[in-house]
Amino acid sequence: MGTVAPRPWVKMSGVHHQPDGPAFDVVLILHVGCVVVGLTTTVASALTAARLRTLLSTAAPVPDAVRRYFRPGVNWAGRTIYGIPVFGFLLLALSHGAYALRDGWVTGGLTIFVGVVLIAEGVLWPAERRLQVSLVAASGADAAAESARRDARAMVVAATVILALLVAGSALMVVQP
Repeated sequence: MGTVAPRPWVKMSGVHHQPDGPAFDVVLILHVGCVVVGLTTTVASALTAARLRTLLSTAAPVPDAVRRYFRPGVNWAGRTIYGIPVFGFLLLALSHGAYALRDGWVTGGLTIFVGVVLIAEGVLWPAERRLQVSLVAASGADAAAESARRDARAMVVAATVILALLVAGSALMVVQP
């Protein structure tokens, strides 16, 4: 028997070798899990802040569920976004050269992540902390209510932008252009 002719369709795909193995799979699950938790906490922040803003505009009493959400403390679930680049860099290392920092989609993802962190640390979480303080004080003064409305609006806007960035980053990671 002679040699087998190469199949012309084998190299037609623009997709490069996809890394595999149990370590890569576990790290990928952790990476995606951080994104999912980040998306979920961002949506919860936006919705709860929007509800609070509406309640403050109507001078309605703030329900216990909203007060519980804004109880003092660090939003640790939201901080899971810091796992995104940690596990992303591990994925790069475990890819054995299939992926690299020089890949445009990796650089784009890191740039998006920097935007997410800047907005979360600069706007979202500080507004959330101010709301936590103002709801505990609950003085009912007009100036305090106006400040709380501004902080709730800042949370809604910041969370919406973060949500859009996380979705864009997720799409970029899936498509890998």
